[in-house]
Amino acid sequence: MTIPNVIWWIGGFLIVLTPIVLIHELGHFWAAKLSKIRVDEFGFGLPPRALKLFERNGTIFSLNWIPLGGFVRPAGEDDPNVPGGLAGASKRARLFVLAAGSGANFIFAIFLFWLALVLGSPAIQVSDINPGSPAESAGLQAGDIVLEVDGRIVINPNSLINTVYDRAGSPIELLILREGMEQLVEVTPRRVGEYDSATEGPLGIGLGAGPRISRNPIEAIGGSLGFMWEYISLYGRLPSMLINGEITAQEARPVSIVGISQIAGEAAETSASSGNLYPILSITAFISVALGLTNLLPIPALDGGRILFVLIEAVRGRRIEPEREGMVHVIGMLVLLALMAVLIVQDIINPIVPIQ
Repeated sequence: MTIPNVIWWIGGFLIVLTPIVLIHELGHFWAAKLSKIRVDEFGFGLPPRALKLFERNGTIFSLNWIPLGGFVRPAGEDDPNVPGGLAGASKRARLFVLAAGSGANFIFAIFLFWLALVLGSPAIQVSDINPGSPAESAGLQAGDIVLEVDGRIVINPNSLINTVYDRAGSPIELLILREGMEQLVEVTPRRVGEYDSATEGPLGIGLGAGPRISRNPIEAIGGSLGFMWEYISLYGRLPSMLINGEITAQEARPVSIVGISQIAGEAAETSASSGNLYPILSITAFISVALGLTNLLPIPALDGGRILFVLIEAVRGRRIEPEREGMVHVIGMLVLLALMAVLIVQDIINPIVPIQ
């Protein structure tokens, strides 16, 4: 482990993970305020407390020693007998507050990727054309930059490849940039079995990285929403992709805060060396989506676990005893902490990003 590696990992932690967690907690905070739920404290960073910044409308705003995002401490989080507290609020209000953290992460991700597209993102360029392929028949040429497929912005090779495989046997429209001029090209991808999959794909083209291209703000909105859909659907497809051998166990392995810092550090280093913000903005958006989705999983101690208890209450017509629910969340937290410790050791021994 070298000093430059560690510096970039720490930098990635501070630049990427800290604001993502802070945004998540701000989502809970704003939702609680909108729902008239009293918030005892909003902390920047995690305890122990360094100092009390100020107090406003009954909420203490504090600065804490551990620089990881922040936290919200609503009144009566687990006690429905506390007036104006979270546990005593209506089911609709509790669901809103619990889901708002992940919602804030999703909105943040959409904004970040929109900004990345506006500032400039790497283009997907055709590097070569196979003879006799649908691409050659359609008139595609090496050097063409693929801007859109069927009206959707191509944000990375996967967004093009997935559409091509899904639409095999049917014509698709590609918006390409050739010698500074945009033009539409219609091409029909081949079905599986109509080509040698060991040497080429449905279109018969090779893909590479082209120049960075800035999108106009309106166009970038569609691209950022497409980014959200792509990564949310990818998250949902992970189990089947793993079972079908589309990805390896190593590629699908869960990561700890150390692994996330490694990934963020590499993106920060790439952005610094290239002078382009796309790598750091896109990876921050991806991690924000991943954090939001993970927190919605129905696991005790996570927001999704608490949401599950509210839904159970709605179905059975009465709430589960607070003491019993609290014990479930405590056990869940202990299990998550143990898992986190294992993942931290794994990410140190077997880093996500190979050490140079």
